[in-house]
Amino acid sequence: MHRVRFHILGGLLAALALLPLGASAQTPAGLPSHTVKFVNNFPPGGPSDIIARSLAAELQKTLKQSFIVENKPGAAGNIGAEQVAKSSADGTTVLLGIDTVFTVNPFIYKRLAFKPADFKPVMVIASSGLLVGVNPGTGFKTLGELVAAGRQGKGLNFSSAGSGSPGHLAVELFKDATGMKITQVPYKGNSPAVNAVLAAEVDGGVLATPGMLPHVKAGKIGALAVTSRQRSRLAPEVPTVAEAGFKGLEQEVLYVAMVPAATPDAAVQTLAKAMTDALAQPDIRQRLIDLDLQAEGLTGAAATQRLTALAQHYERVIRATGMHVE
Repeated sequence: MHRVRFHILGGLLAALALLPLGASAQTPAGLPSHTVKFVNNFPPGGPSDIIARSLAAELQKTLKQSFIVENKPGAAGNIGAEQVAKSSADGTTVLLGIDTVFTVNPFIYKRLAFKPADFKPVMVIASSGLLVGVNPGTGFKTLGELVAAGRQGKGLNFSSAGSGSPGHLAVELFKDATGMKITQVPYKGNSPAVNAVLAAEVDGGVLATPGMLPHVKAGKIGALAVTSRQRSRLAPEVPTVAEAGFKGLEQEVLYVAMVPAATPDAAVQTLAKAMTDALAQPDIRQRLIDLDLQAEGLTGAAATQRLTALAQHYERVIRATGMHVE
């Protein structure tokens, strides 16, 4: 069985011993003195973009060094990932995105310009569930009604943040577990995919909860269920897929920071320490709550193990469903 292997930080355990910041405010330990770039491989405005900008602002203050965010969307995150894979391995180029670039895309794209082994994790920052949402014009009020309709006629159209995205994987899970007929319509990121539901370009989507909730609250998207194991803190009235009778549809998204595999451990540890400190800040923690995200803060071997286990799980799903990109 093909396995995705991540470069494990040598000797690091879950309780990673992080190096202290350097004595010079201009050159933190392990980092060159020039600007650090966070490459977000999805469009502006989505959850991963908000996380990237929040962390960049906080790290710029704590490390006394310039941090910028550059959006490089497209191909389910592959374009931005390729840029980071080919960048200088010195800690000044960091991919801020989601796990599926490493846990799904290697199994569904025939050709990738990078390998998961070209990266190593700085941190698994946070996690979130997805929200099963529909345009109100569909008339669906429950997940059961949606499933019943999807089993009839031509089926339904669901948007996703791109082929290989969590929304695409969710479509395949729905089809496999329920017998629904769903056509996946890929967009370049979560925000455009949500906009497609709003505009009734599609019937619905299984998309990142943070991008859906404001429109749910405004009555512009109907929320049928969340794919997390627990109800959303921001929409506690929405049942989980398990509560709706479809436990096999549970799914989470991991938000990750990754660097080229050859990046020195000292640079990785400095970034990880600064991110750990940032996640402890009340304003950052509140921002995660506002986005309905659960802070994870996994570094080193713990981050590697979480990603590897998820990749192995998704590989089984992908092989069972025949999920692929044309």
